[in-house]
Amino acid sequence: MPRFANLPINRPWPKIRQRRRADNEFLNPMTIPLPDNLPTSLHEETAVLLERFAAACGDAVIPGAEEPAIARLFALSPFVAEFAIRHAETFLALIDAEAITEPRDRTAYDARIAAALENCTDRPAAKTALRRVRQAEMARIAWRDIMHKVPVDAVMHELSALADAMIAAANRWAHTLLEPRFGRALDEHGEPLELLVLGMGKLGGHELNFSSDIDLIFIYGDQGETVGGRREIEHQEYFDRVGRELIALLNETTADGFVFRVDMRLRPFGDSGPLTASLQALEHYYAVHGRDWERYALIKARPITGDAPTVAALEDIMRPFVYRRYLDFGALDALREMKALINREASSAQLADNVKRGVGGIREIEFTGQLFQLIRGGREPRLRDRSLVHTLGACAELGLLEADEVDRLLDAYRFLRTTEHRLQQVRDQQTHSLPNDTLGRARLAYAFDCADWASFNAQLDAHRQATNALFSGLLEAPDASEPASTDGRGKALWAVADDKEALAVRLESAGDAAAALEALLASLKSERFVNRLSREARERFDRLMPLAIERVLQRGMSGESIKRFGELLHAIARRSVYLAFLADNPDALERLLELFDASPWIADQIIAHPLLLDELLDSRTLYAPPGRESVFTLINSAVRPEEGLEVAMDQLRAFRNQQVLRVAASDVTGHLPVARVSDQLTFIAEACITRALEMAWADLTARFGAPRCVDDEVERTAGFVVIGYGKLGGWELGYGSDLDLVFVHDSAGEQQQTDGAKCIENDVFFTRLAQRFIHLLSTTTGAGTAYEIDTRLRPSGNAGLVVTSITAFERYLADKAWVWELQALVRARAIAGPDALAARFDAARRAALASPRDADMLRKEIVDMRSRMVGELDRGSDTVFDIKRGRGGMTDIEFMVQYVVLRWAATHSELLAWTDNLRLLEIIADLGLLPAAACERLHDAYFAYRADVHHCALQRIDGLVEAGKFREHREHVLATWSELFPTPRD
Repeated sequence: MPRFANLPINRPWPKIRQRRRADNEFLNPMTIPLPDNLPTSLHEETAVLLERFAAACGDAVIPGAEEPAIARLFALSPFVAEFAIRHAETFLALIDAEAITEPRDRTAYDARIAAALENCTDRPAAKTALRRVRQAEMARIAWRDIMHKVPVDAVMHELSALADAMIAAANRWAHTLLEPRFGRALDEHGEPLELLVLGMGKLGGHELNFSSDIDLIFIYGDQGETVGGRREIEHQEYFDRVGRELIALLNETTADGFVFRVDMRLRPFGDSGPLTASLQALEHYYAVHGRDWERYALIKARPITGDAPTVAALEDIMRPFVYRRYLDFGALDALREMKALINREASSAQLADNVKRGVGGIREIEFTGQLFQLIRGGREPRLRDRSLVHTLGACAELGLLEADEVDRLLDAYRFLRTTEHRLQQVRDQQTHSLPNDTLGRARLAYAFDCADWASFNAQLDAHRQATNALFSGLLEAPDASEPASTDGRGKALWAVADDKEALAVRLESAGDAAAALEALLASLKSERFVNRLSREARERFDRLMPLAIERVLQRGMSGESIKRFGELLHAIARRSVYLAFLADNPDALERLLELFDASPWIADQIIAHPLLLDELLDSRTLYAPPGRESVFTLINSAVRPEEGLEVAMDQLRAFRNQQVLRVAASDVTGHLPVARVSDQLTFIAEACITRALEMAWADLTARFGAPRCVDDEVERTAGFVVIGYGKLGGWELGYGSDLDLVFVHDSAGEQQQTDGAKCIENDVFFTRLAQRFIHLLSTTTGAGTAYEIDTRLRPSGNAGLVVTSITAFERYLADKAWVWELQALVRARAIAGPDALAARFDAARRAALASPRDADMLRKEIVDMRSRMVGELDRGSDTVFDIKRGRGGMTDIEFMVQYVVLRWAATHSELLAWTDNLRLLEIIADLGLLPAAACERLHDAYFAYRADVHHCALQRIDGLVEAGKFREHREHVLATWSELFPTPRD
């Protein structure tokens, strides 16, 4: 029994001489009271540690304000207490420093470690220096963690920064140690190569725990031989030596302990593989031997050291291996195996009290985040963050997890990681198991300010249950041996699909769909088709088709819809990942069949671009198209020019297709009001135009510099703006609309040329810019075409310049524009480009539209133009009505609105505020330029026409409807036309 174990808690400690504090008060150094709430079971151990510390302090002054903290710290971390006893003066300096409340980053640790190594001349000295720095810094971090209650995220980041600095210092020391004997390894350009240390796992994610191993992979750049040493050796041997020196400096246990335990088992071929790998060998390994668990592990991989070219080349190798270009449902089976392994381990009795690997533990939270990273990270850069906290936040932003689910996971993660730290801070041991002894349990409960173990355990269980509840629902799939069906018809039909007679008998009750379904099943079971499939694809068909057949029959799908579904199955047969996706996600299959039944246009889009199947996974995003600001945010993350122009063009098209599908799906299922369809389609086009212009501008300025000019003795960069006409300008885009565009620049004055090393004249620059922009949007790639571009509305039409200066444009509008061009100008607005130039265009538009004009002449020209259009373009007859061009249709309404604007804009500037017909009709009614009742009827007719045009597009109908369908609307439109234009019509 220790000498002082039975003393009253607050009694002064005997035989410890007093010493004078700075404020001249006398204080017995060991009057440090044990905390009132310290569990009794911790009194003895803590008292002994304090006694030993007092003896070690000698005449050193303990900061009075920190005395209760020291007692609490020693109770919770005997490891820190032992450090304080061995290095009392260092410990007191650490906790008394003003900087104790501030974190140390990599730069600060680099400086401290460099200073400690400065006078070291051999390995033993370097090892001692590194270990002493490590112990002091771990004590400091523990003090900040326990006593200052620093957030656990910050603690993990600081531990990781310390590890980074230690690894970098050991790497430099190893290179320096070997250089006299072997020289340096150089790349093909003669530049020094450095060992690239890749931090994996928690280290890579800046999430290191208090007593963690560090998982590393060693990589180097080019093959070759060293130069400049007493003996030249192969780069492989040289970097193996560097790696072994680095490991020894960190991993070996000496009288001063160790720095970090180093684990190299994640390298290619594991323990049986070479210690280091060249970039070429690494690339070959991941291409040929790489497995899904290695992709999972590399999600957090982070270069800690290495020369810049090697780091860049490594990123190029890892990114496509880890993050597949499309949503990677092919990884689902591997992820299910990982999850099953986690479940098996967690359920074992040995791990019941393990906060990392047990049920509801840290690993389940990590798996939840990394699951979405592996499947979706190729498409969504926000999911490529190495931090689990940031990844889970991105899952909430993207709607992959509910916000409250993420909040629960993060609360649990932080609680569990804090628990992990408290366990490891006791003895600086890598443990994740809850204590089963009275002392350990009392200490852990005290660390969380809980009254007892039961109170702490209740909090812990609540977090673990919340984690496991969400984890258990991940990757749930129907039993492959018994597909989810109501009566087994699907399974029975698929079983006899290659027997024509048996299939015909079983399909007798299928009604009109029988022939289409029989043809589909026969084609999928045909020998020619089956022989082209991989074994994996055949297995996935066997999982999918019973369920798909059942759903087709339940829905009573039409023969045409079944035929289109068959076209999709043939299209994705060789990308069987999508077969697995549909088999594993019955809700997504149901949504697919619903859309195929509702819209041939949607079906055609998905057949042409199976990538769109990914959008069916979550109805929350499929049926909730994002608003304008969100669309612009999403396209900036989805379209990444830094990955190459061709890749970015495909990304642009994929983005456009995905967003339009969301609009169409929401439209046909009634989730999106008809009034918003054109708005949403316009938002998407605006975002694509803006992103394409940014890409084209960056490409041209990188080659030629920015277009500059000296205008009124002021040097400036000339601007370029994209003007939208027609449906784009009027916020009335449809599903298949072209984009009517005009390009304007404001280069003027002197020295009109670019400022790059290879300069060109500004007019040449802007012409090339427009051509590049059109190419980015309208060229057909593997992902299709983004938009067809029509530039015929520019001044002088096809005979005019592709890009017009704003000055020439202003003159053209003032002096040469035809009435039909002014009509088009009513719906024109700037879409992308600098604000100043957009404002100048708007001013030119307003001036042109507001010019006084002869009403009779204007009326005659508009009526004549409309008559010619009817004669040339109206496809209607006595039995069908052309919604767009027929008499009483959309074009009549548009012409009447344009006439009113051109007729009265000179006296009513309100007519120039908007470019869309529906709002203009409201303004015309407010101004009394046409009777309010007439405007309301035109408004209703136009709205109804536009809704039906959208419907026609989705049904692959060419805009012709039965003649009587809109009889009342047509009569109202024709009556208003006759009142506005009394001249007889043709």
